[in-house]
Amino acid sequence: MRVLITGISGFVGSHMAEFALARGARVFGASRGRRGPENIRPLLDRVTLLPCDLLDAAAVRHAFEQSAPTHVVHLAAQSSVGESWQAPAETLATNVVGQANLLEAARMLARPPRVLCVGSSEEYGQVEEDELPIRESNALRPLSPYAVSKVAQDLMGYQYWKSYGLPIVRARAFGHDGPRRGEGFVTSSLARQVAEIEAGRREPVIEVGDLKPRRDYSDVRDIVRGYWLLVERGEPGEVYNLCSGRVWSIQEVLDFLLDRARVKGIAVRVDPARFRPSDVMVLQGDAAKIEAAMGWRTEIPFERTLADLLEYWRQRVRSAGG
Repeated sequence: MRVLITGISGFVGSHMAEFALARGARVFGASRGRRGPENIRPLLDRVTLLPCDLLDAAAVRHAFEQSAPTHVVHLAAQSSVGESWQAPAETLATNVVGQANLLEAARMLARPPRVLCVGSSEEYGQVEEDELPIRESNALRPLSPYAVSKVAQDLMGYQYWKSYGLPIVRARAFGHDGPRRGEGFVTSSLARQVAEIEAGRREPVIEVGDLKPRRDYSDVRDIVRGYWLLVERGEPGEVYNLCSGRVWSIQEVLDFLLDRARVKGIAVRVDPARFRPSDVMVLQGDAAKIEAAMGWRTEIPFERTLADLLEYWRQRVRSAGG
């Protein structure tokens, strides 16, 4: 198996590369530079990095010709909901045009690969309580530029399967966390702040945004296991939720991290800049479809995920302090 992972140096991409290598795949990674950053540095002697900007159609075609993949896991994206409000045009270009270039390159190969197009639970947008848990048949009501871009990617995957017969499977992953999660995401931001307070790098105050939204969280290591099953055995043209079915409010995440902090009495301060123009208040998914098709379900408790994330930031903070 020859697997091309776009976004290999990112949070999910690095875990995906580890998973694929452990299963004996030859792994190629689309990267904007020749050296991989921190997330994949331990893997550099076992993966082949291919310089590739997804907005450069010729570079994407060259990467596909060099790797001749049998399977593609498309993870490269502007993945932050918050950042998409600041850069909506860039988010749409990166995610939508980038995937169009990728699918064009895939269909030009003599033997087109199986492709996993990765979407998001954010595509579902605001959901009423009587519509929960969210199934793949739920309406798509995107509420952010990021969510709009993921709906476009999702439907593009369907269109390329229907129009060209490309073996494309689509995933809608709900929230997932774990070691290496970027600090621009709420769980990681909270864990980083706790670690910095513990190390004496900041005053004992955590800055937060809206603590009321509830999210269906899974561990990234469970999610990449699901992606692997889908790119191997998912039904082309179909879409699958990946989720735990359990929701945590941001308040509950904060309480969990504060309870495990090595400094007690940490104050909480609301930062209005952390609020968004609109936000999805609850996302709770139903993974019955993928469980019935291939037996996938989450296995790692989210409590362990948060504990691992906090320890990751403790190590990062210690390392940064020399």
